[in-house]
Amino acid sequence: MVKPLCDFLMFTTRLLVKTKNLLFWALAYSFCGLCACLVSLKLLWHIIRNPAETFQWIVRETLPACLNDTSLGTHCYVRIKESGLRFHYVAAGERGKPLMLLLHGFPEFWYSWRYQLQEFKSVFRVVAVDLRGYGESDAPIGRENYQLDCLITDVKDIVESLGYKKCVLIGHDWGGLIAWCFAIYYPEMVNKIVILNCPHPTAFCDYMVRHPSQLIKSSYLFFFQVPWLPEFVLTISDFKVLKYLFTSQSTGIRTKGCRMTSDEIEAYLYIFSQPGAFSGPLSHFRNIFSSLPLNQNEVMSPTLLLWGEKEEFLEFGMAEVTKTYVRNRFRLSVVPEASHWLQQDQPEVVNNLIWAFLKEDDQ
Repeated sequence: MVKPLCDFLMFTTRLLVKTKNLLFWALAYSFCGLCACLVSLKLLWHIIRNPAETFQWIVRETLPACLNDTSLGTHCYVRIKESGLRFHYVAAGERGKPLMLLLHGFPEFWYSWRYQLQEFKSVFRVVAVDLRGYGESDAPIGRENYQLDCLITDVKDIVESLGYKKCVLIGHDWGGLIAWCFAIYYPEMVNKIVILNCPHPTAFCDYMVRHPSQLIKSSYLFFFQVPWLPEFVLTISDFKVLKYLFTSQSTGIRTKGCRMTSDEIEAYLYIFSQPGAFSGPLSHFRNIFSSLPLNQNEVMSPTLLLWGEKEEFLEFGMAEVTKTYVRNRFRLSVVPEASHWLQQDQPEVVNNLIWAFLKEDDQ
């Protein structure tokens, strides 16, 4: 009697899990289609109203002066033996000092860490890397080359190729997701972890399914699953969307003294106007549903999560839930008036919070 009952319960459990997965994928791809339709209608209306402007974009050929600013650090490259890929990074601080590795978000590159490169070089060897597919780092062709496992391995290989066994790992946005996953799979290589505006991946998945408001805010994730259309939308009208993200009142950098100068905007346009520059970054997103949630999800390193009060793309509830996935000291700090672009919007506040967190063990 016991065995048939156990078999029935096992069958029922498996059926529920499969049904849950089926519903999730049905929801995900239905939302992809809906987002694509809505964007297509907006795009069609934009083309009708501004046909000449829509198909106008410029490939920048002159390197903006701010990218040659030697006070930010030295431009370097490292080639990984296993993958054969070459990664570009900017390093500040003396060799031999403890490593601080900075992972940027989307749509960004190493330059988003300009304030941190200058701030922490007195104590650390600070390295801001261009992720796979971004900037001057190699961009292999094919979506399969941007699976989350590949991106996590990139971080491990970069740390080891720089001659280190451990690091202080800091990640923002998509770089924050990679940092979370790296800390989960390689806890022995992380001294401390700092995450900016990115919840723990399991917290994100669970929260998004249960809160339609976050599902709507994450609509860009679903839109990015569509072939070629996102690349086109991001480039039309001379990269109008890219400019809007960083400069608009709703999503842009809010602090008056930190708003992007024309030269800094040109730096972003220089990177993303190159042929195929969005293919690699969008391939990161196109593997996200096959990678999350993680089976093993606990972070064992001391963790600081920084959150912008005016974050437009993520709800604060996910930040609060994140603490349940950290099995060590966890601190959540909300930065007043800060946007999604936290380390660029409120660099002084962010840097002070990171310093305080790093020095906690010394007190």
